[in-house]
Amino acid sequence: MTKHDVKKLDAYQAREGELRLIEVPASRFLAIDGAGDPNTEVFARAVEALYPFAYTLKFASKTELGQDYVVPPLEGLWWAEDLSVFTTRRDKSLWSWTLLLLVPAWVPDDLVAAAREKVRAKGAPERLDDVRLESLEEGLCVQTLHVGSFDDEGPVLERIHSEYLPAQGLRPTGKHHEIYLSDFRRVEPARRRTILRQPVTR
Repeated sequence: MTKHDVKKLDAYQAREGELRLIEVPASRFLAIDGAGDPNTEVFARAVEALYPFAYTLKFASKTELGQDYVVPPLEGLWWAEDLSVFTTRRDKSLWSWTLLLLVPAWVPDDLVAAAREKVRAKGAPERLDDVRLESLEEGLCVQTLHVGSFDDEGPVLERIHSEYLPAQGLRPTGKHHEIYLSDFRRVEPARRRTILRQPVTR
């Protein structure tokens, strides 16, 4: 049985220091919302709700559909009323976020619903019922790879919005999107690899 790995797809490829335009296909995700500083229990509870769900769904896909896959990397959508809280001020208390885990295209909605109930039967995480199935259509995006601490992302984001987008005749259309190729619970800040993505339009 082939084990699919979304990190091999073009949408999950990026190089440090390189900004490139890509077309991101529409996808479905397990999603959960939150707000404020991610270095809190609120954020941790959201992560804890996603992973048991995702792993239960993976095993259901393998046993019931004959399709195995690597659980995709955690992703996050981030936004605030003022962009500067990301690029210069870095005021985390004003951030809003949605955490995401990709659901493969071949997995039907009823299998997702059944996986939720299996997780519930084993002892549901506190925020299990806040996890929803959400479709995301980003289309044209600019993305790059950031290596290092999340707190060092500001200059990269400033370059994207203040230099690259105006030079290319582009404007942002969606929420700032991050893909955590490194498990930030285990990898030291200086070695973390994070894809930074911004949906755009011409």
